[in-house]
Amino acid sequence: MKAWWIVGLLVLAPLGVAAQAPQPGRAPAPAGASQPPAGASQPPAGASRAPPGAHQAPSGLPAFKPLPQMPGTLSWKTLAEVDLVKEAGRFRPKFSAAVAALNGKPVKLQGFMVPLESTERHGHFLLSALPQTCSFCLPGGPEAMVEVKISNPVKFTFEPLLVSGRLAVLTDDKTGMYYRIGDGRAVER
Repeated sequence: MKAWWIVGLLVLAPLGVAAQAPQPGRAPAPAGASQPPAGASQPPAGASRAPPGAHQAPSGLPAFKPLPQMPGTLSWKTLAEVDLVKEAGRFRPKFSAAVAALNGKPVKLQGFMVPLESTERHGHFLLSALPQTCSFCLPGGPEAMVEVKISNPVKFTFEPLLVSGRLAVLTDDKTGMYYRIGDGRAVER
């Protein structure tokens, strides 16, 4: 348990970053996660946290809630039915039967645009289950994003966007994406 603290001290000390010793009754944070300052108030045991699928907002701000399910659209909860498994020394997604059955099928999906280029109109972008809160960060993992290519480019918007097209369930994509919608169109709500 103390090994992570020692490694952190050896790695971070030369960089001028102070590592904190583990506090009793508190599990160490995962690698790369920031620790609250010593003495910072912790949520009481059993306190409610953000619901599954909700973005954990910083500094005690309210969490972003997932979009309400629109009738006739594919659910982000369905797309989240994927596990990461190690096969032949590589990690690959293992999709539920329900998700695997969607491969090659036409779908409608609503989400938030994450632009890939700096242009006025976008025909190639990521669609995310959650809005972006930082221009340098992605709002979720690969199960919460779909690469989209549409034939009718649209202007960037912070509002949810509805797209339709053929869904590709990607089992070994070199970019790390799990899903892609090709031959798509932006749909009026």
